[in-house]
Amino acid sequence: MSSEFSRTLSLLRQEKGVSQRTAAGALGISQALLSHYENGIREPGLAFVVRACDYYNVSADFILGRTLSREGNMLTKQDILNAAEPGNILKGSVLATLQSKLLSGAVGVLFELLGKLGDKNAINAAAAYLGSAVYQLYRHLYRAAGANETYFALDASLCAMGIADADQKLSEAQYVKALKEQKSQKKEFPDLSSSAITAAFPGRCQSLNQVLSTSDARLNSLSQQ
Repeated sequence: MSSEFSRTLSLLRQEKGVSQRTAAGALGISQALLSHYENGIREPGLAFVVRACDYYNVSADFILGRTLSREGNMLTKQDILNAAEPGNILKGSVLATLQSKLLSGAVGVLFELLGKLGDKNAINAAAAYLGSAVYQLYRHLYRAAGANETYFALDASLCAMGIADADQKLSEAQYVKALKEQKSQKKEFPDLSSSAITAAFPGRCQSLNQVLSTSDARLNSLSQQ
């Protein structure tokens, strides 16, 4: 069982506002054993997972990190947009953890597909594109927190001019070029049909589908404004 289960189990208990001792008693195990489960030291059996789902009122898919929905279904665009609203069941560290799972699952599928294509230029360009996005978001957070930006080699004034944005566009162009070259050489691309993706990535395909559908709906809405 993945470490994501351990983190989710711990986050759900914290969100419920109960101690390990209280939760362990309700779940019919010792506090020490629950601590082992929450820290990923030991893996629980199916019976415990079922009890934990009942206790925290979530689905097995949710507690195992396969979906953002506590009921086990794919979230809609509006669910994602409303996730941080006051009173929503997805909040704080739980929301951050689940969004991280969603994106990491989708990115993992993307790179495995690129790996099957076997083009290092496409892989490196995709990594550069995503790396610049993470760089920008982290640097904004770093700046807002009042940290000393001398940590970064890129001058703050140059960063503000959009160099990272330009790098992303360049990386995207290199990515598209690499794919076109593969196609011109009649290389075999992986099967991207829904059935093939589901079969190849039975768990993470949900993450990919959710990221694609949510982003598609958001971008389509922007295009119509």
